[in-house]
Amino acid sequence: MLNVGSLKEGFVLDHIKAGKSMEIYKYLGLDKLDCQVAIIKNAKSGKMGRKDIIKIECPIDVINLDILGYVDHNITVNIIHDSTIVEKKQLTLPKSIKNVLKCKNPRCITSIEQELDHIFYLTDETKQIYRCRYCEEKYTNR
Repeated sequence: MLNVGSLKEGFVLDHIKAGKSMEIYKYLGLDKLDCQVAIIKNAKSGKMGRKDIIKIECPIDVINLDILGYVDHNITVNIIHDSTIVEKKQLTLPKSIKNVLKCKNPRCITSIEQELDHIFYLTDETKQIYRCRYCEEKYTNR
């Protein structure tokens, strides 16, 4: 039996699709933070069969919940204060995301202007389709 200690302050990302935790780790830039991170892969789950869990011991405002909502809006964010869950946040698909996706259109201004932010807007929530702010290039979320 694997035992990972409880958090005093921080948050737990729960209900991550099995095998997706390292992608989330990369997207959130957790390697650049000076905090403790525990990744549990393929944990047993009655609801999902198998799931990943990430425990992060640092303030919640350190991560961008929009990025997390884009990667997988079914993740539950449990906020921990004094070793107790004080809030559960349900994520949604963000209306826009900045510097997460890169526009693949070679004629887009973002391929010429290197310092320009890559901004995508949600245009179809059902199909999870985002479009580039500058050239309308379509990007479909997995």
